Amino acid sequence: MLDESPIRAGRPTRQQAQARQVALLETALEHFLDKGYEGATIEAIAADVNMTKRTVYARFPDKTALFRAAIRHGTEARAVTPEVIAATRGDNLEETLVAIAMLRIGLVAETSGAKLQRIINTESYRFPDIFQTYYDIAALPTVRFLSEILVEETRAGRLAIDDPLLAANVFMSMVVSGPVRFILSGNSLGREDIDRRVRFAIDLFLKGAEPR
Repeated sequence: MLDESPIRAGRPTRQQAQARQVALLETALEHFLDKGYEGATIEAIAADVNMTKRTVYARFPDKTALFRAAIRHGTEARAVTPEVIAATRGDNLEETLVAIAMLRIGLVAETSGAKLQRIINTESYRFPDIFQTYYDIAALPTVRFLSEILVEETRAGRLAIDDPLLAANVFMSMVVSGPVRFILSGNSLGREDIDRRVRFAIDLFLKGAEPR
């Protein structure tokens, strides 16, 4: 049976409304990444997405709410899938750890990823929740995947780790954070240098996790 209910002229469909929302968030993210939180304005964002300020404020009560939503949107768009994370599993533990580290570093090495990470680092003092949002969406799935591997290795007697989730987070700090900080500072870091740093840190991590 056909739906004969009247449709008001000019009223957007749900798909159109969702597309407008995505366009607003992507435009807002570009402004925040290029100009920073303070430099970006609702007026400029609204103009670029062909909206009125009133329309933007109807969706988000203030710039802070739009900023948080834009950061979440950008984080979700750049987060890797479970399939990509699972594909880091290699023939041995060391190569798997290298692949996990390179996956995380590679996301920040991309221009868009670096910009996103920089603004999160810069603005997290003012909005601590954006750091937690980024961690939960972008990092935690990989951390959990790694913690499961560490559980397996401990059960097999090859490692001795009491708190696998904590150990996985420490791994990210030891192995990933150093190259990431270097990249975010604007310095060039070649693939060979990254590989050397990563393998050196992984060696230290594994030696520290050996059964005693």
